[in-house]
Amino acid sequence: MPFKALNLNPRLVQSTREIGYTEPTPIQAQAIPLILAGRDIIATAQTGTGKTAAFLLPILHHLMQKPPNATHALVITPTRELARQIEAVCRDLARHTKLRVALLVGGVSMMPQERAVRAGVELLVATPGRLLDHMQFQGQRFNGLSIVVLDEADMMLDMGFLPDLKRILAKLPGRKQTLMFSATMPPVIGRLATEILKKPETIEIGKRSAPAVGITQAAFPVPEHLKTPLLRHLLRYTPMPSVLVFTRTKQTAKRLAKSIESDGFAVTELHSNLSQGQRTRAMDGFRRGDFQIMVATNIASRGLDVSHITHVISHDVPHVPEDYVHRIGRTGRAQAEGDAFVLVSPAEEKSLSQIERHIGERLPRVTLPDFDYRVPSGTKMEARQGSPGKAGKAGKPKRQRGQNR
Repeated sequence: MPFKALNLNPRLVQSTREIGYTEPTPIQAQAIPLILAGRDIIATAQTGTGKTAAFLLPILHHLMQKPPNATHALVITPTRELARQIEAVCRDLARHTKLRVALLVGGVSMMPQERAVRAGVELLVATPGRLLDHMQFQGQRFNGLSIVVLDEADMMLDMGFLPDLKRILAKLPGRKQTLMFSATMPPVIGRLATEILKKPETIEIGKRSAPAVGITQAAFPVPEHLKTPLLRHLLRYTPMPSVLVFTRTKQTAKRLAKSIESDGFAVTELHSNLSQGQRTRAMDGFRRGDFQIMVATNIASRGLDVSHITHVISHDVPHVPEDYVHRIGRTGRAQAEGDAFVLVSPAEEKSLSQIERHIGERLPRVTLPDFDYRVPSGTKMEARQGSPGKAGKAGKPKRQRGQNR
């Protein structure tokens, strides 16, 4: 089914062709007609399935029929990176229209944002905290909103934004349509939906706990103190053109990035200790391919739409199974293939078992034949020398005997 069959404005359909959207994804095919009809919806779908365009296309269609120079739509999303990505997609889709979009995010001065909103942009993309800052000073400016989107609603609740969301929605009594998009549907999301949505239509695409098709997964058992040496060994001796490494803390991310960089790799890092300018430069550089490796906290586990990521490596096992699914969803985008590795210490085997129950499969355990797993804790161990980013004599890692492929 082509996009023109969804009764979207021809200028938006033209944009989809130029961007390279061949046909609507399942979430787009189901959500767009309902949003165009003015229905509230609650939609869940796996990461990387086209959720952003699923709500932006019908919203832009509506905005083209609204009076200009007034803000009629608002998208609320949990992180600055997600907000900037939504803004970029919006600009692409609206390229043949006169519609304008502005960002309201923290980490930068409010004054340019104030000027943009005063100029009368039709669509705002905001993080909860910065949106509340603007509302405190210019609350009446948002009275004309008719459509509100809560994007990655489960992540916003995980990050503690529920009180902020309720305060925001209480200040938007005139909204006519509310759309909730979420990768998962925990009970608290269901309760919030009953409070803020009016007779919503429910859309669920795919198995919510399943990783995307095309991702090859493996677990690497290793003592905790040998995780970083093993990671450096993997990077040196396994072909990995574009790698996203996840860590649990920003301190570990900073230390690990420095360690990997010392091996000669082009590395950047992404975590909350960085300024907004540093985060933007890291994201843009990784997206362009200036950096082969990005080391990040879970701030990058959603919304990081970089099509060329070939490998996702978890330096630690996530405590929450959904976080694992979101992490590995950064590779294998748009029907591409990718590899997802997780380094697991003996103390993390229980958390890995919970993940395996969640996704419904056991990850194959992998050991490297030329890596010394017997080095005692406290011993200084350097990664074996070799050409950075290229497979050495070690070749591909081998699976332990008796494990399912």
